[in-house]
Amino acid sequence: MSGHLYGVGTGPGDPELLTLKAARIIAGADVVAFFAKRGNSSNARAIVAEHMRPGQIEEALDYPVTTEIHRHHTDYRQQIGDFYAEAAARIAVHLDAGRSVAVLSEGDPLFYGSYMHLHVRLAPHYPTEVIPGITAMSGCWSSAGLPLVQGDEVLTVLPGTLDEAELVRRLEDSDGAVIMKLGRNLPKVRRALAAANRLADAVYVERGTMANGQSVRLADKPDDTAPYFSLLLVAGWSERP
Repeated sequence: MSGHLYGVGTGPGDPELLTLKAARIIAGADVVAFFAKRGNSSNARAIVAEHMRPGQIEEALDYPVTTEIHRHHTDYRQQIGDFYAEAAARIAVHLDAGRSVAVLSEGDPLFYGSYMHLHVRLAPHYPTEVIPGITAMSGCWSSAGLPLVQGDEVLTVLPGTLDEAELVRRLEDSDGAVIMKLGRNLPKVRRALAAANRLADAVYVERGTMANGQSVRLADKPDDTAPYFSLLLVAGWSERP
């Protein structure tokens, strides 16, 4: 009899924003697996550390590449594809042995989460449950106290990795927007916001919900450095009091 696979959302960073169900699943799992950049500690594991128990098997799934190679390059696609296939095979060994496996995913597992790559490979073959998590964008607009959209307004979620012209087009066609995956893309995103006449509406949030988090109007941010835990919020509630 196979084990049970759980995709567990760990939330946006504040350990207190982990759901009760997620905490229970993590504490009861035989195996806890988590992603991290090779050589770095896992942010997801740090969030849930107090809910883990002695004796649990830990599976560290270290990315072979992150931003060293462009995501559209053949080498990147080959290495990352092989990585997800190998990671799924490692998890399958535990499931075949009857162990329950909780795979941690920052934010929500099925929203830009690495867990999705395991889910599509394993869920058709094993009992699977996804435990939703509070998304990074929800945590950030809450920590910044910034209403985004209201009534019939449309919210668009954009990856900052899009081409500049495509960012401009979509920003011009949206009431409110969330721009994720900033990092080295921030200078391009800033130019796109200015071209779409939305720079004044943009708020930069860094490490939202975390103890060292901060938010500032992008127009007032003096540099273009952006860590992994950062995104931009473009408010769309134009008729707010």
